[in-house]
Amino acid sequence: MNKKIAIVIPSYNEEGNIKVLVESLHNVLGNLPYSYELLFVDDGSSDQSLIVLKELALTDKKLFFVELSRNFGHQNALKAGVDIVLADAVITMDGDMQHPPELLPKIIQKWEEGYDIVYTRREEDEKLSHFKKKTSKKFYNVINHLSEIKFEPGTADFRLMDQRVVEAFRNFNENELFIRGLISWLGFKQFAIDYCPADRFSGSSKYTFKKMLSFAIQGITSFSIRPLYAAIYLGIGSSFFAFLFYAWYVLHSFYYGHVISGWASVISTVVFFGGLNLIVLGIIGMYIGKLFIQSKNRPNYLIRNTNYK
Repeated sequence: MNKKIAIVIPSYNEEGNIKVLVESLHNVLGNLPYSYELLFVDDGSSDQSLIVLKELALTDKKLFFVELSRNFGHQNALKAGVDIVLADAVITMDGDMQHPPELLPKIIQKWEEGYDIVYTRREEDEKLSHFKKKTSKKFYNVINHLSEIKFEPGTADFRLMDQRVVEAFRNFNENELFIRGLISWLGFKQFAIDYCPADRFSGSSKYTFKKMLSFAIQGITSFSIRPLYAAIYLGIGSSFFAFLFYAWYVLHSFYYGHVISGWASVISTVVFFGGLNLIVLGIIGMYIGKLFIQSKNRPNYLIRNTNYK
């Protein structure tokens, strides 16, 4: 029986990369003994991405598109594609050409060897700025320290999932998806392949520092309640510090007489403990907010149009 491979590609403002990526995928997959299909998920693009996809789909019977009703974010767009396709294995990859299509035969080979999930690890790009290298390393250090799930540095959403994994993945309906964490949590038999990212063919990275920070917080709070424990330890530490300061003040007054404190020390203490209170309330509020959003049970995405059969 001829096995079927589905390639799911979330796309946001990638009009300059679509044609090149489609051609490259056909060149690679066309030499493999599998039937395959390409599914692009347009995540509310503001450029001509959707028009390009529709034009290509008119003559390319292996190319399909899904148009979301608005921009729902990369993770939700990726899930939309995985939820829709029907195949023996699903491969997810980005649409900016940084995930090399030439790696697909090796990924599929490992699947044929019996692995349920074949994921990739990006080797460090020497062209990256020192700041981005440091922030990426810190991200994984922090998230591994705070989370019960361990994440490998360099992992991305370039992976293959067997049909059994896809069926389990479709059951997730949580908001603020962090798919790298979900894949790690799922278990199954996994294998990692290292690769060097290619340069973007067109356009620029959509991940600003603000988005990276938000993604990090989302990953931590989705898989751990340790920040709540950290808030408790912070409160205990602050109380202990305040007790030591008060004890020192009493002893100082006993031996040297009462000393009237200056306004600076009073204000500094008030601001310090006020700031700690806000940090703790913010952490608690973040988790309550996630519960509030989840309780609404809204869908992760809405499909406006698709040509998928």
